[in-house]
Amino acid sequence: MPKGYVIAHSTVTDAEKWAAYVAKSKIALDKYEGKPIVRGGRYEIMEGNGHPRNVVIEFPSYEHAHGYATSPEYAEAKKLRQGAGAIDITIVEGA
Repeated sequence: MPKGYVIAHSTVTDAEKWAAYVAKSKIALDKYEGKPIVRGGRYEIMEGNGHPRNVVIEFPSYEHAHGYATSPEYAEAKKLRQGAGAIDITIVEGA
């Protein structure tokens, strides 16, 4: 079965609020067996607009990734992120 990935690109404007969101989102991450494989780190925008923070989370399946992103647990975490920056999130099925 192909794995699922959540890919997020963000710009953080309030680190304290963002940290609360990240901590709270761990509940959903654990529930859906997510494993962060990229979380911040060195980056270089090669084309397009890009964002300074990039995250890739691996899940056992696309359904797990979708479950994480649409779960009530993650919805609670998202509330903490309001006003803390901008984010683009995509769910992708992998090999």
